[in-house]
Amino acid sequence: MEPFRWRPGKTALLVSMPHVGTHIPGHLLARMTPVAARLDDTDWHLERLYDFLDALGASLLVATHSRYVVDLNRPPDGSSLYPGQDTIGLVPVDTAARERLYAPGAEPGAEEIARRVKRYWKPYHDQLAAELERLRTAHGHALLWDAHSIASVLPRFFQGRLPDLNLGTVNGQSCGAGVGERLFEIARCAPGYSAVLNGRFIGGYITRGYGSPRDGIHAVQLELAQSSYMEELQPPYRFREDLAQRLRAPLKALLEEFCRYAPPRR
Repeated sequence: MEPFRWRPGKTALLVSMPHVGTHIPGHLLARMTPVAARLDDTDWHLERLYDFLDALGASLLVATHSRYVVDLNRPPDGSSLYPGQDTIGLVPVDTAARERLYAPGAEPGAEEIARRVKRYWKPYHDQLAAELERLRTAHGHALLWDAHSIASVLPRFFQGRLPDLNLGTVNGQSCGAGVGERLFEIARCAPGYSAVLNGRFIGGYITRGYGSPRDGIHAVQLELAQSSYMEELQPPYRFREDLAQRLRAPLKALLEEFCRYAPPRR
């Protein structure tokens, strides 16, 4: 199986979904605990939730393999995105709820991690970089939306309940001036939803690594609380169309506003 699915679009917008993959190769799964097969930390159902992307002319890049194989939104050297804070690593050995993913003594070593980076991480990022360059050449700029979701209550990483809409612009560094603030105003005013800009999640490796406004690439991460569109508490993590139908209105408004951004002429 290829590491990603890819669909080119017609506008400057590229949507990346690095944590939606559910495939774990059998030779890896054989060394893992039954917990791994539940795929608890998947960004479930995002393709279905963002079903309006074709209408926006967006390009779409979607991971096929689970983040338990390798996390595409982490630096390839395994360095921490949040120094001093707990986080899931490049190749996780436990879940976000601290359940073991490998049988004792079966955890991957440095050489295996390097192979996984080469086999799964690098192709995704090669495609991401190539598409951003294509969009920048075609449109004069590129707009990268990194789409994520997470359990709304996760004591390992944050206290209390996570806001519904968590926008990250690396504290304004990954996109043009005022972009994050305009998006936050839409999110903040969405009836029935809570929102934050650059809260617990300011943006992962993709937003930080590719967002470069002075080079014409503008990146935003949106981390959705899964309670806003699905049953998040236990498998099989069912999609809730009734919730999703409500959420799509502010989601589409956010993407439309992002697409309206025109960088100043240099």
